[in-house]
Amino acid sequence: MSAIPSFTGDASPYGGGDPYADYRTADFPFTRHADLADRRLGAGVIAANDEFFAERENLLKPAPAEFDPEHFGHKGKIMDGWETRRRRGVSAAVPHPTDDDHDWALVRLGAPGVVRGIVVDTAHFRGNYPQAVSVEGTSVAGSPSPGELLADDVKWVTLVPRTAVGGHAANGFAVDVEQRFTHLRVNQHPDGGIARLRVYGEVAPDPAWLAALGTFDLAALENGGQVEDASDRFYSPATNTIQPGRSHKMDDGWETRRRRDKGNDWIRYRLAAQSEIRAVEIDTAYLKGNSAGWAALSVRDGEAGEWREILPRTRLQPDTNHRFVLDAPAVATHVRIDIFPDGGISRLRLFGSLTGDGAARLNARHQELGG
Repeated sequence: MSAIPSFTGDASPYGGGDPYADYRTADFPFTRHADLADRRLGAGVIAANDEFFAERENLLKPAPAEFDPEHFGHKGKIMDGWETRRRRGVSAAVPHPTDDDHDWALVRLGAPGVVRGIVVDTAHFRGNYPQAVSVEGTSVAGSPSPGELLADDVKWVTLVPRTAVGGHAANGFAVDVEQRFTHLRVNQHPDGGIARLRVYGEVAPDPAWLAALGTFDLAALENGGQVEDASDRFYSPATNTIQPGRSHKMDDGWETRRRRDKGNDWIRYRLAAQSEIRAVEIDTAYLKGNSAGWAALSVRDGEAGEWREILPRTRLQPDTNHRFVLDAPAVATHVRIDIFPDGGISRLRLFGSLTGDGAARLNARHQELGG
């Protein structure tokens, strides 16, 4: 964690104007990964020991935290985050909480995976943020209840040791634990408020589930697909193209800036494992005056494989889901979509199944991660 910028101490009291003007943040390298705690993937905050001032569910809201200096309720200032009451000691002679006193929240990841980094965001919590935070992870199959997760026989692994944090800041932590996790326990010591939680990492799907499905979307984030690189992320992240479901608005897809040269934009994906692609969907939902004009699809098998085209440059219509059945299955580990000349798409879906080699490699990886 030494290379990750850290913030400690109070922020200045809010003095009016832009509430983010003095917000402390940094570029964290792990944010190139998908957010495993994204509500769109099915993540949720399933329990907390205290949420007196602000609800635990606020932790996973997709938008940045908002601040209204005039917003008060019967319990006090209403904050856009998770905020607990002030802890007290046991008596007048011992008024302070103990070193071990802390509040906690249980988070179900939207997709199980390997965590590469965590951001504990204390935006707008300037004098009421926790003194320190810690984060633990566990892997429990199925849909365990809070009681089951808190049972004595559940093993929790430390992802972020107890570390001092700052108020009104994006507190980032690199994680180097090569295990698959399904749930996190976020602790704040001894009490206070956290605005947002982001958990960046790589999805590690259950091979048994994919085998039972047979045919599925090979590029989908929830099935282990990921974006490796993209030519442009000006308006929205390329990872949007492999999120679950259809896009609900324009910025729920991928849109590039307007090109003023003769090049074109592209996204490169890595599938969960070697697969046979049999059908393709390219969706431009809600991209009406700014959808890509044409698209082409290429694949390669292995890191050193040669790229070969499986869908030639094809005209796209705005706000339309385009379907293509391939003449023959395309074996691939990587896929690249090229759009011409610029614009965007909302979703890319690649339907097919794992090859025998792909399934074997995915099973081996699952075992390595403790699955």
